[in-house]
Amino acid sequence: MKHSPLHARHEGLGAKMADFGGWLMPIEYPNSGVLIEHAAVREKVGLFDVSHLGKGSVIGSGADQFLNDIFTNDLSRISDSQAQYTLLCNDSGGVIDDLIVYRKSATDFFLIPNASNNSAVLAALSAKAPSGIAITNLHEDYAVLAVQGPLAATVLRKLNLFAELEYMSFAELNFESNSLILCRTGYTGEAGYELVVPVAIAAAIWDRLATEITAVGGAICGLGARDTLRTEMGYPLHGHELSLEISPVQASATWAVSFDKKAFTGKSSLESEKAKGTYRRLRGLKIQERGIPRAEMNVLKDGAVIGTVTSGTFSPTLKVGIALALVDQSAKIGDLVMIDVRGRECAAKIVKLPFLPSHVK
Repeated sequence: MKHSPLHARHEGLGAKMADFGGWLMPIEYPNSGVLIEHAAVREKVGLFDVSHLGKGSVIGSGADQFLNDIFTNDLSRISDSQAQYTLLCNDSGGVIDDLIVYRKSATDFFLIPNASNNSAVLAALSAKAPSGIAITNLHEDYAVLAVQGPLAATVLRKLNLFAELEYMSFAELNFESNSLILCRTGYTGEAGYELVVPVAIAAAIWDRLATEITAVGGAICGLGARDTLRTEMGYPLHGHELSLEISPVQASATWAVSFDKKAFTGKSSLESEKAKGTYRRLRGLKIQERGIPRAEMNVLKDGAVIGTVTSGTFSPTLKVGIALALVDQSAKIGDLVMIDVRGRECAAKIVKLPFLPSHVK
């Protein structure tokens, strides 16, 4: 089990810890808990350690075209100092990972895959990389800190760790003679930033952020709150809404697939699946009574199983159970369905995602 560079900080706060992609990371903190941490992000600001996320670089002449021929999204649509959400598929259209690509220049890209998929992503790229393109695993070289919520910019300004950025753009800043990346991204649905910082300065930046965030009534947050926040927004989590068995077509993630591109890995399979139109679809389910849905629970309509919950939780904002589910095409928004919650059928309504308005911009 790997540890974040901030592991000692979490232990000192008495955090409840769990395995996330082979990394021992905080779920929640004893003086707050998931509900309070979640509310802090929606109403004020929260600080997350997400250093378990993968990191890698792709550098060399032609790196832009090389990556664009592999990833599903169109890298030609972004410029230097911009980031893009994209997918890496296999030839069958299964999702090896969803990740964020940071374009420093046409020859220099920084990648942030999911923790458990970092090696698989870099291995897939290395297997296809032509001579002159270097792919480097930087998983343990950097920490990643997320500052999320309406007061995120206020906190960063106090620490001189701020730049005016559009959504999905980034800037390289200096802190104590060390370079770091400040990116206008997040996984909560709120206005926020993520800082990619060298391990050597991670603790110093964390301590200063923690002080300022608690001073404005925010909270240090664990990954439990990060999960409830992303579920309210309908954001996919690899292994749940996306996987080698769940394509971006099924997961309603084709907004990150540029079918107009000449090529990307898995294109023909995804085009065929889309043309057939018989695939499952990702939908939001809002529970109409008491009950909390969980992953792998069956979704039923008129007594027949029509789908499966991929992620389910209690929504701290809506105060009801919510779920993301892969369901048959016959199930439409507005339909009433049932979820088998441990042998008891719970009524749920199919709703349009996200469950809450987005404030990322």
